Amino acid sequence: MIKTILIIVLSVTLFGVIFFILVRNALKKKLDYLIEEEKKRKSDDFN
Repeated sequence: MIKTILIIVLSVTLFGVIFFILVRNALKKKLDYLIEEEKKRKSDDFN
């Protein structure tokens, strides 16, 4: 019984960590893209 609970807890934890890493990387890519777009827009405003 404890073995089954431990397997479930570990698999859910592993899935959560993987999901967190994927979401963090996706948000970082999106944020970097938005920052670059904002820099381009600001440099275009000066010209």
